[in-house]
Amino acid sequence: MEKINNQNHSIETFYYCLSKMLERASYYGLRALVILYMTGEILQMDSSEALVIFGWFTGSIVFSQLLGALLGDLVIGNRKSIIIGGILQALGAFVLCLASNFGLYAGLFLVVLGNGLFTPNLIANYGKSYLNKTKLLDAGFTLFYLVINTGSFIGILFIGSSGEEFGYDIGFVICGVLTLLSLVPILKTKEKEFQLKGKISTKNRTFIIIMAFIIVGLFWVAYEISSIRILDLHIKFAELITIDIPRSIWQSLNSTLTLPLSVIAIVVWTYFYNSQLFKLLIGFILGAIAFGIILFIPEMPDEKHTFYFITSMLILALSEIHIAPIIHSILTQYSNPKYLAILMSIAFVPTKIAALFIVLFNERISDNPFWGITFGTIVMILVSIGIAGYILIDRKTTYPGN
Repeated sequence: MEKINNQNHSIETFYYCLSKMLERASYYGLRALVILYMTGEILQMDSSEALVIFGWFTGSIVFSQLLGALLGDLVIGNRKSIIIGGILQALGAFVLCLASNFGLYAGLFLVVLGNGLFTPNLIANYGKSYLNKTKLLDAGFTLFYLVINTGSFIGILFIGSSGEEFGYDIGFVICGVLTLLSLVPILKTKEKEFQLKGKISTKNRTFIIIMAFIIVGLFWVAYEISSIRILDLHIKFAELITIDIPRSIWQSLNSTLTLPLSVIAIVVWTYFYNSQLFKLLIGFILGAIAFGIILFIPEMPDEKHTFYFITSMLILALSEIHIAPIIHSILTQYSNPKYLAILMSIAFVPTKIAALFIVLFNERISDNPFWGITFGTIVMILVSIGIAGYILIDRKTTYPGN
């Protein structure tokens, strides 16, 4: 581990983080409201129809981000794309206030289009702000990951409840206003041009980027396919425990644990640097341990197994922190800055592939949730072995005398 000297987070870090937190609060608050709105007294849809529309809404975000990234990198610029995207997303939230099917479909379309322009271009500009201090990239993207989770938590908790209490139109207006406010910090930033630097060849850069996509894809497939068993345990332990803990806390236990652990990681990685590959190795080892603990929890647990479950969730949160933000750090460091938004938009694809994987094997996993957690454990172990082997081979190549 190497001490980091003469590198600090800039004021632009604060601007981008504040912007993303406000936008995530708006987006996830809107998501929390929209199904209730569709099935409520105004539109009176049945739940199956509402879930289909919601599925199309969330699924189409991936494609809109690819389109938004292409426009940002190749046509109108990243900063302009962020601003236009924020305006469209806010407009979509306001249009949802129209109590009609037209208002619903038009509003969701504008939110999807706006989010596609906003998200990948903001992440790209955030990453580019660290290109002159790459040892802080891991800490920077962990900070970004923290504000995303914080914004999502705030949006679901406060906007969702305010919409139910005061009316959905009030909730949607709050979402729109928050998105517009998220543009204020962006107006204080400037578009920067960066050239590809470093002695690493294009071939090696391409290899690293492809491996990053494979690794993040395997992680999210393992994570999602194991989530059915984890969700099952969340429900069972919520019914078992005698301590007065709200059910909502149990259902978001992983996110709750991720927040303080992210703060610790940010502080440590701001002052001390270790290789991204080593962090990924630690992340997959921790993931294998977390899933392994869950494997030993019986199908019908009792209260004494609560400690093991909480421990596994704590370790899994640490695993996520060592993998999810680090992938964005790797893409930023090794890609051509001119096409960074495009690569960032592609980075969201593995998550959707993981979700599709769950849909295809949902029946089998639901019938035997241990199958999913076993599969996830095996994936984590195999990837850990692969990364460890690569580190050893690379070390022997770089330092043949060792």
